[in-house]
Amino acid sequence: MTNSTHPYHPTSKPSKPSSFSTNLPWRKSNIYTLPLVLFLCISSYFFGLWQHLGVTDVRTNSNPDLTTRCNTANKIVTSATTTNQPNLDFSTHHNLNYSGAAPNKTRRAFPRCDVSYSEYTPCEHQKRSLRFSRDRLIYRERHCPGKHELLKCRVPAPYGYKNPFAWPRSRDLAWFSNVPHKELTVEKAVQNWIRSDGDRFRFPGGGTMFPNGADAYIDDIGKLINLKDGSIRTAIDTGCGVASWGAYLLSRDVLAVSFAPRDTHEAQVQFALERGVPALIGVLASKRLPYPSRAFDMAHCSRCLIPWAQYDGMFLIEIDRVLRPGGYWILSGPPINWKRHWKGWERTKESLNSEQSAIEDVAKSLCWNKLVEKDDIAIWQKPTNHLSCKVKHSQGQNPPLCPADQNPDRAWYTRMEICLTQLPEVSNDQEVAGGKLQKWPARLNSIPPRISQGTVEGVNAEAFQQDSELWKKRVSYYKSVNNQLGQPGRYRNLLDMNAYLGGFAAALVGYPVWVMNVVPVDVKVNTLGVVYERGLIGTYQNWCEAMSTYPRTYDLIHADSVFSLYKDRCEMEDILLEMDRILRPEGSVIFRDDVDMVVKIKKMIDGMEWDSQIVDHEDGPHQREKLLFAVKKYWTAPAVKTS
Repeated sequence: MTNSTHPYHPTSKPSKPSSFSTNLPWRKSNIYTLPLVLFLCISSYFFGLWQHLGVTDVRTNSNPDLTTRCNTANKIVTSATTTNQPNLDFSTHHNLNYSGAAPNKTRRAFPRCDVSYSEYTPCEHQKRSLRFSRDRLIYRERHCPGKHELLKCRVPAPYGYKNPFAWPRSRDLAWFSNVPHKELTVEKAVQNWIRSDGDRFRFPGGGTMFPNGADAYIDDIGKLINLKDGSIRTAIDTGCGVASWGAYLLSRDVLAVSFAPRDTHEAQVQFALERGVPALIGVLASKRLPYPSRAFDMAHCSRCLIPWAQYDGMFLIEIDRVLRPGGYWILSGPPINWKRHWKGWERTKESLNSEQSAIEDVAKSLCWNKLVEKDDIAIWQKPTNHLSCKVKHSQGQNPPLCPADQNPDRAWYTRMEICLTQLPEVSNDQEVAGGKLQKWPARLNSIPPRISQGTVEGVNAEAFQQDSELWKKRVSYYKSVNNQLGQPGRYRNLLDMNAYLGGFAAALVGYPVWVMNVVPVDVKVNTLGVVYERGLIGTYQNWCEAMSTYPRTYDLIHADSVFSLYKDRCEMEDILLEMDRILRPEGSVIFRDDVDMVVKIKKMIDGMEWDSQIVDHEDGPHQREKLLFAVKKYWTAPAVKTS
């Protein structure tokens, strides 16, 4: 059989070519064919070059959609300006499966919720909370909706909503239309928390125990402990009111996390956030606070009404867990200085004396040292290590030491226990357990002790430094795309949904912003302790659930690989709707993820009244990781109809 009749097979070897004569007629036409081929090749080359030069590079094309205008006192901007963008083909080509993703050929539109949901906090919903025990305020803890209860709509801003005042004016002013509640102006009028002034609220800086203002009160604290040398950077305010203590600490380079329950003091945490002060909804009840051990340099309670001596001192034991070795606990209000105030507090001398004695006993059992009690302020200090404390507890002193294998950093729905959290081992009584921290601001970029001591899996000093440099580069690139990121006043409250070592926040320290660094509970390595050792703040969070905060909390949200992390855990749309809930109108989002995931996110947010643009990675278009810059459009609930 000849070669011409062989069937084709993809793995068969080619047959030898048959011999043929070189003296064929077509060779005579080479003189005409060759120039024609050359002409066509050259023409094709220049045509292709012309096309290439006519294409705009997405990496340098700034998007006017991202340049949203801030509202002034008398004007509300209804949307961002837009311009034509090049049509980029970022369609999914890799068949990445994602539960809940919108089909490629359809765009789902998410409706607007009813105005009754304008202050909806899913995990602190008042009606749902009534199903739970009132013992120890358990009903005010997180109780999230089941899957069948999840809202599939977008929470509206109240009618007349305006962009908040820029920091630092926002510390003292907020628009009434943004938080339309006057209850506190009446209930706390004497205590000078908040005043109503026409279309705005004013915050004089007063508090129950600081009628002369938070600034003067903090000065009084500063006379008792050093607030100026950088040794105190992170603080926690329990039962914070409208967070004036945290607000005025910021001018002293002290960053406080303020928390209070969603309770009868309507919107106190919401007011704090509207002022541009870090705050979360929270309560000391039965679960650990969502922070790692040894997180805060200072804890504060000013008439916070927490029963510190009850339940075997459980709440003070929890404060001990989150206090750094050598950290301070400050208490003002009942029962401190009861001999002077007992009549005004409408309590007996005996009950107040008994309460203070009980608090003193709990503090001693934790091996705390009472530094000072002067006028209305008392301050205790936690020991720098537990060498001598372990000796006392080995002799039967209560509370007992927690088991050595207990994870002190686990704090997501983790029950509080009546045991003393053990500090890391030391070799002598002068050593600081867990490692001594540099003073602020040096501690921001120095190697955190958790890393230098090798307790963070997979992260050493070199990796930490590389991560810090990487985020400086990335934030610089972000600013080249969204030039308002570097402009004072545009953004104040920022959220990093997957913070890792806090590099994003660290790169922004020089700007008038604060960042809530979230370490998802689903990551393999818990790094939130490192974030706090750097002098930053953060919290734990499961992004399959709502965050413990009010709608419209954040001006900018950063989501690095969040959707890849949660792709097999919950619905993409639920995470995006939660982001929409906690993002202000005209707020911005920066997504960073695999290109397939980014395309899916964009298709979904196109149905949420967001403007968005996909942008190349800072290292160029050949990286699979892409960025998606988005802006939430301005819209509000409709005006209330009057008859």
